[in-house]
Amino acid sequence: MRTADFYYDLPQELIAQDPLEDRSSSRLMHLPLADEEVEHLHFTDILKYLKKGDCLVINDTRVIPARLYGHKPDTGAAIEILLLKRMENDVWECLVKPGKKARFGARSSLVKAF
Repeated sequence: MRTADFYYDLPQELIAQDPLEDRSSSRLMHLPLADEEVEHLHFTDILKYLKKGDCLVINDTRVIPARLYGHKPDTGAAIEILLLKRMENDVWECLVKPGKKARFGARSSLVKAF
């Protein structure tokens, strides 16, 4: 099996940015193996496709707004911080881009988070 077997066109504007308040009304895209006919359904329709013995994997992870953008106050240089893992209350393991310009103790002004 190849990762290309899982490719499908998903326009950027159809990717959810926030969870729905009523999670059961989430959309479901069904890609039948027999043909190329794509079905757009609601998640509650998934019961039509599950059979006895099927394995349903549930991902209950939570996504955080972990990408911070800003600039260095003294030079105006752009900086991007990706929060990876909370170590303590206000301490995070992170990646900083560009890493060479972000020295320990350096300050940045953050302008937006995604």
